[in-house]
Amino acid sequence: MSGVHREWLFSAVIGLVCIGLGFLDLAGIPESPHGLHARGRITSVDNSHVKVNLIVKTEAQFLTVRLLDGPHRGQELSVTNMLSGKMEMDEFYEGGKEILVEYDLVDGRPGNGMARGYYRLRLQLVLIGLFAALLLLVAGVTGLKAALSFVFVALVLWKLFFPLLLQGYPPIPAGLAVVTLMAAVITFAVGGLNRRGIATFVGSMLGILLTCGLAVRFAGAFGLHGAVRPFAETLLYSGYYNLDLTGIFIASVFIACSGAVMDLAMDIAATMDELKRKRPEIGFVEHVRSGLRVGRAVIGTMATTLLLAYSSSHICMFLLFMAKGLPMANVLNASFVTAEVLNILVGSFGLVTVAPLTALIAGLLYSGRRSLKKEPLSNNLKMEVLSMYFPDHPSSRS
Repeated sequence: MSGVHREWLFSAVIGLVCIGLGFLDLAGIPESPHGLHARGRITSVDNSHVKVNLIVKTEAQFLTVRLLDGPHRGQELSVTNMLSGKMEMDEFYEGGKEILVEYDLVDGRPGNGMARGYYRLRLQLVLIGLFAALLLLVAGVTGLKAALSFVFVALVLWKLFFPLLLQGYPPIPAGLAVVTLMAAVITFAVGGLNRRGIATFVGSMLGILLTCGLAVRFAGAFGLHGAVRPFAETLLYSGYYNLDLTGIFIASVFIACSGAVMDLAMDIAATMDELKRKRPEIGFVEHVRSGLRVGRAVIGTMATTLLLAYSSSHICMFLLFMAKGLPMANVLNASFVTAEVLNILVGSFGLVTVAPLTALIAGLLYSGRRSLKKEPLSNNLKMEVLSMYFPDHPSSRS
């Protein structure tokens, strides 16, 4: 079977697995009682009962909504929007806007309507479609496999990993198993069932295992627990008192950086694969040195990837600290800030180490016995590794 047919067969298998995951129900949790859902347009708004205190709004906002789809399309009903005073949870509606409405049937007509937020589902589908089209336009068949991998990862997390956690499975082993599965599918789907894919997978897993070990070690040393994460305490109060929140927090650390680790490993493996295609006669040491040079350049930009990704999602928190004039020692020593520091630094360890590991593995996979015999190992490779991390080291300048 040719490589192209093998990759198409692999993609077809992953597609079938995605369909199977869509029907999987490991959690076994019955769906909470709910009414009918429909898209509706607000025709009138009554704010007479809303209480405003500076920028905080409380009490009830009464809406009249015309249903735009569903079995009761065209009918109107009254909808109550309860405002709790929490701006991150509340939505204050205006006339003419479309919202998602949940309602019951009262004497065969829509009633007891509740607003479930501005209607965003259709726009989300449009955005997903544009993303998939862009992948296909830019990357062709590889983009199709990348889109398939995207769907696979989402289904594995929602249908497999999260239910396993709710059922009480150990978060760290479960997280490693899930990451291994996702890494295998992503690297082999995008990189192919070849030496490039193998080098990417092995290099990624080594970086992820290092990240996991460091997260386990330093989470305990920092005295962190999983309750520092949003909604963790609410989850306990929902009846899951025996969940290992600290284990879930540690698993989230290495899962969060796994995508960037695979990205960097793929960069190195793809570069070394292309180099071997253009120069089949290249020796093992020179091949690995070339991969290390590429890794050095990529790490220069990837080192700040996690810092920007995590810190940008907490801009308001840092603005609050600055507005309050808190000392930097107090800020950095806070448990939730320390959790993000752990996320950034431990994840960065995985990023930095995955480059030389992937380069070495790819060099071994692409080298034959003949090339190893012809080119004796020397100190050049050692000096290249030193120059990658310590450019001012005396041996790296020789």
